[in-house]
Amino acid sequence: MNPGGINGRGTVYLVGAGPGAPDLLTLRAAELLKRADIVFHDALVHPETLALAVNAEKVAVGKRCGRHSTAQRFINKRLVDAARIHRVVVRLKGGDPLLFGRAQEEIDALQAAGIPCEIVPGITAALAVAAELKVPLTQRGVARNVVLTTPRVGQDERGSDWAAGIHAGNTAVVYMGAGMAAAVAKELRARGVPADTPVAVVENASLPSRSDRWCTVGTLAETVAAAGPVAGPALIVIGEVLRRAQQCATFTPAGAQNFHEAAVQAGR
Repeated sequence: MNPGGINGRGTVYLVGAGPGAPDLLTLRAAELLKRADIVFHDALVHPETLALAVNAEKVAVGKRCGRHSTAQRFINKRLVDAARIHRVVVRLKGGDPLLFGRAQEEIDALQAAGIPCEIVPGITAALAVAAELKVPLTQRGVARNVVLTTPRVGQDERGSDWAAGIHAGNTAVVYMGAGMAAAVAKELRARGVPADTPVAVVENASLPSRSDRWCTVGTLAETVAAAGPVAGPALIVIGEVLRRAQQCATFTPAGAQNFHEAAVQAGR
């Protein structure tokens, strides 16, 4: 054990692990992992990223949809307790800590206990997806804003108007929505998003196992269903910014064919 920091308290660092690929980790994040005494990490953090914490105790506290996960209040308590023993405590979160990462609950708990905390940003999955598709999320004359949203609601949360602000002039990136593709498509259509609006569903962005599924709002539900269960983290990107890339994409539900042919077969 290392002695605590000032007044016997260490510092808790909420660190973004990025979208998955270890080489997309920031230099500051990598340095903190090397210095860490203990690391509380999400389920989807890459093993090579965790391996940077050579001297740290590693504690899995990840949350996975449909699987047993650690209660947030327990994570909060573990962070506070660890900071009273260790000097450098890392809470390693997938993507960026401040985007769909339940960071506020942890910040509140640490501040209430008088524990110093710092945030180390990470590359969120939306930006990794855009980079791999080579599609800017904003384009002059096409989309001037981006909506990052999720339809997923936790057990302790009320339902939210997740689709607010999504319309034909925006780019939307839906986190944790691939497993609810039919409901997502239905809500988008109810909001007036045209059925032929381009969509890309990208799984395991930044990793060698990445897969892309191209469709439209009107064919989103059947496209995701036809591909089978989503094995890794997936994002749904929606908007006209995808139009050019969509026309060049290969769509393979049953053999190679371009997106236009697939859309026609789907009855677009």
